[in-house]
Amino acid sequence: MKPTKSRNNLIYRATFHTRSKQLGSQLSDELRKKYGKKSVRVIEGDSIKIVRGEFKGVDGKISKVSTQKNSVSIEGVKKEKTKGDKFDIYIHTSNLLVTGLNTDDKWRIAKLEGKKASEKPKPVVEKTTKKEEITKETKVTKNQKKEVEK
Repeated sequence: MKPTKSRNNLIYRATFHTRSKQLGSQLSDELRKKYGKKSVRVIEGDSIKIVRGEFKGVDGKISKVSTQKNSVSIEGVKKEKTKGDKFDIYIHTSNLLVTGLNTDDKWRIAKLEGKKASEKPKPVVEKTTKKEEITKETKVTKNQKKEVEK
């Protein structure tokens, strides 16, 4: 297959699954230490910092995610047209640094922490064997006999 054809398949004719994977962005140092991951797929509500480009150094929250453009729109980052209208700027996710995660999705957090998201934590129940129960009962009856004798 020609390189241009494979490149076009990755960029313009990518499947939804592939496009979703391409929306990843780096985690900040604190989040890297906490979760042990270098990057994460961005979603609406994540706090980010712009690392490259015209709006470098701007902090904000993601307001829209565009899978077709492989980029995100950030609250407060807008450009102005000559007539005065303001419109959202879409910034590629490779130019972002995730500083805070949207923790509404428990599945996402479980995957980040390395747990199986489908498994729910089971409550711990102490199980006693019949032998333990019998020994406890005999100890109680022996103590009661001693108290009665006194």
